[in-house]
Amino acid sequence: MARHRKKSDLPSKTCASCGLPFTWRKKWEKVWDEVRYCSERCRRTGKKRPQR
Repeated sequence: MARHRKKSDLPSKTCASCGLPFTWRKKWEKVWDEVRYCSERCRRTGKKRPQR
């Protein structure tokens, strides 16, 4: 039996830097409450206003 989940069933958040939504990743399993940015690049640029 597979333990796979659909990507649409995973939790998601909005990036504090770019404002785009991103979904849960296995590597963030233990620190999901602390994750604020979708990528290392967004984390490095810091909090900026979304240009949308």
